[in-house]
Amino acid sequence: MISYVCGELAAVEPEQIIVDVGGVGYGIYMPAQAMGLLPAPGSQVKIHTYLNVREDAMQLFGFLTRDDLEVFRLLIGVSGIGPKGGLNILSQLSPDSLRMAVMSGDVKAISAAPGIGKKTAEKLIIELKDKFKIEDLRMGDIPDSSAISGTGQGGVQAEAVQALVALGYGNTESLRAVNGVTLENPTTEELLKAALKKL
Repeated sequence: MISYVCGELAAVEPEQIIVDVGGVGYGIYMPAQAMGLLPAPGSQVKIHTYLNVREDAMQLFGFLTRDDLEVFRLLIGVSGIGPKGGLNILSQLSPDSLRMAVMSGDVKAISAAPGIGKKTAEKLIIELKDKFKIEDLRMGDIPDSSAISGTGQGGVQAEAVQALVALGYGNTESLRAVNGVTLENPTTEELLKAALKKL
């Protein structure tokens, strides 16, 4: 199995990238969102990969982080979702957006991915709901500051969401309320108070 590929980014094509490793070009399919974050061709890259072996083809699927790869593995573990379907979902939703959609039961967001219907999205939510945790969210849209209580803003947000759920609010409304707060570097208490005003 090929766990990752390190080499020069030789080309970026519509659906895949080519990474030159010692004179051999590896074609790697990637989510559109991840491809948009790649450096310019000629740069050195490390791509975490999943090798899909079929009777008629061997395909490499690549991701920028090990976490993204693990989310992809969970996706293709859902019956009815193959590697191309998993790629389509991660092209539509970032791993964090997917986690949030699954935890909040947002069928519409998941079924917006090409080739993913409502029933498949519902099945995905049922099968993955217990595998995604609020703590796993990287909360990418809020600046991280590990100086606060040593947890960073992702930890503060996760604590605030858990507190709201403990107060009896649902996962969906708790996640949305906390995500809607625009305070800069809030403490858990400040974030919780601001989120409660939105509920």
